[in-house]
Amino acid sequence: MHGLGAIGFLLGLAGALAAVLAVANARLRVDEDPRIDQVADMLPGANCGACGQAGCRAFAEAVVGGNAVPSQCTVGGPETAQTVADFLGIEVGETVRRVARLLCAGGTDVADTIAEYAGHPSCRAAAAVAGGAKACRWGCLGYGDCMDACDFDAIHMSPTRLPVVDPDRCTACGDCVDICPKDLFVLLPETQHLIVQCRSRLEGDAVLENCRVGCTACGRCVADAPAGLLTMRDHLPEFNTELAHLQSPTATGRCPTGAIVWVEGRQFNESIPRRREAG
Repeated sequence: MHGLGAIGFLLGLAGALAAVLAVANARLRVDEDPRIDQVADMLPGANCGACGQAGCRAFAEAVVGGNAVPSQCTVGGPETAQTVADFLGIEVGETVRRVARLLCAGGTDVADTIAEYAGHPSCRAAAAVAGGAKACRWGCLGYGDCMDACDFDAIHMSPTRLPVVDPDRCTACGDCVDICPKDLFVLLPETQHLIVQCRSRLEGDAVLENCRVGCTACGRCVADAPAGLLTMRDHLPEFNTELAHLQSPTATGRCPTGAIVWVEGRQFNESIPRRREAG
């Protein structure tokens, strides 16, 4: 009898809890906007995160909720953005397009190695062995982990073992940024044309002993740029994004190694000459 009583008590308790949950669900339920699913279906489904959201559905929720604009979906492009905007009856919005940039120009033609690496052909594996075989410990190791990680075929390796980004294919998803063991990739506004392709913390001749296109921290670019656009920090020029409207190619004119470049259109690794005489 005691067992039957216990079972009856548990059944009664379960029924009471179910009733409470049913009432709570009815009162607290938030009906989801059906447009979210419709907008999600219009998106490319890449779930790359380039829009700043966790995935396409999260982006759809943000757009429907007014917390994002359609143009933030860089993978879908202008057509997709306009389709979403027309469906929701909102403006496409303006978003500054970003692209991945490699901050190293030290290919095998201009940068030295200090050892022979014979392990697994991976930047991460090579970096785990004393930082890699490159003389410049900040330089690109050239095994193409970034190329393998890119789902959009926006990166290929040059003959001198440097990653080359195709800006037309790049969605700024950030996978290359995450996988590079040397932290050489950054996502920059496409409107930023002045880029320093070096991350060495050395200066002067110490840089040139390892790489002939490294930044020597001479400061000429800072002197030639509009006031405040560039400042020296840790032996490298730092770009002031708030003064981006003042940028011009004049800052690159006296760089003795070509470490700072003016980028337009194609990725600089293939479009701008690298080798220059220091002096």
